[in-house]
Amino acid sequence: MTGEESEIRQLRDLASALFEEGVAAADPRLALEKAFGENPLSPLQEGRYLVIALGKAAGAMAETCLRALPEKTPHECLVITNYENATEIEGARCFAAGHPVPDENGLAAGQAIIDMLATTTPQDRVIVLISGGGSALVPAPLPSLTLEDKAAVNRLLLANGYVIQEMNLVRQCLSQLKGGGLSQLAAPASVDSFILSDVVGDDLSVIASGPTNPPLGSKRDALALFAAKGLVEQLPPSVRAVLEAPDEAEPIDFSNTTNRLIGSNRLSLDAVLEALPLGWHGKILDDLLEGDVEVVAPRLLEAACAAPEGQKTACIWGGETTVTLKGDGKGGRNQELALRFAAASEEQPIDGHWVFLSGGTDGRDGPTDSAGGLVDAETLYRIRQAGARPRELLANNDSYKALELSGDHLMIGATGTNVADIQICLVDKSQ
Repeated sequence: MTGEESEIRQLRDLASALFEEGVAAADPRLALEKAFGENPLSPLQEGRYLVIALGKAAGAMAETCLRALPEKTPHECLVITNYENATEIEGARCFAAGHPVPDENGLAAGQAIIDMLATTTPQDRVIVLISGGGSALVPAPLPSLTLEDKAAVNRLLLANGYVIQEMNLVRQCLSQLKGGGLSQLAAPASVDSFILSDVVGDDLSVIASGPTNPPLGSKRDALALFAAKGLVEQLPPSVRAVLEAPDEAEPIDFSNTTNRLIGSNRLSLDAVLEALPLGWHGKILDDLLEGDVEVVAPRLLEAACAAPEGQKTACIWGGETTVTLKGDGKGGRNQELALRFAAASEEQPIDGHWVFLSGGTDGRDGPTDSAGGLVDAETLYRIRQAGARPRELLANNDSYKALELSGDHLMIGATGTNVADIQICLVDKSQ
């Protein structure tokens, strides 16, 4: 191994370690233990604790909550998470369901929540544990809609570059549980919601489509999102009928609900910054990173190119980008962002040694087993050496294959948490 190759290997190892620090900072167990330490769960004179955990961190949050329940207080617990994070939990009824496209198991889980909430009394206390992914994992379509209707809308949203706020506004309008529906169904019981944020800006109405928070907008607003991109005719007729119907006249009453944010992307970015070794200069350049990766990648490259001469610089970003599908390849927003960064760096090289990482804190990027990509100046060369053309793979949205050929996948497995994405660019101009 040459000196340059050794330098790049060290940078790659450091980027991976920093990313793992960010993931560790979003540990749902620690976050929830802290919340219960500040506000302990009290014994109930009458009634039950009804625990509903949904999202990619649902298992860890449910286990923590069950340990925190007062002894001898009756309780029931439902846990709904993605297949990769699913495990049996003593004292809970567990569901593994599809993400990002809802499936029959998720439909059964949604009905289980509705059935549980139909039994509440004023003496009961509902504990809702929310983490990223909860929206797709728990489909509960309005009576006039089917699961396939919801899945078709999800596919349309995912393929056309909608940001998470827009996607969840639409989902809320089509659901019995989202947009405050869970709180409404839980009445007359009180609701305490503990939320681990996976969205940019930590808007509680967006996370998991806001089951215990007011909706993001109206049906008219949702229909306008499709009209703006000329997609109304592609909606299932039943969905179009729902969105064209008048909204409810009376707003949902949230007086029974308390919401607490217990973890977020910004906290993870702070942990990355704090973990930088001596001699590195770091800065969080944006904790609200959004937009199509085709547009975002050149912006991030420009910031990396501007790293000061004579020092080691860590550029850090966090948020949730999008991909507009133009081909039929396999990948996700983090893999494609990393690959686009590498491609852009060929046309606008970065002085010094560098690596760029883009990863999802849940360990899963799109419908793949990769968390994202970790690229360097030789990434495109390695793809070409393997007999492929990087830009053709990009045009087909086939970032998974590209990074497989270059050996640049970020493989960490399902993490049991989700606070959106982290991007790290390490630039060494010290020599």
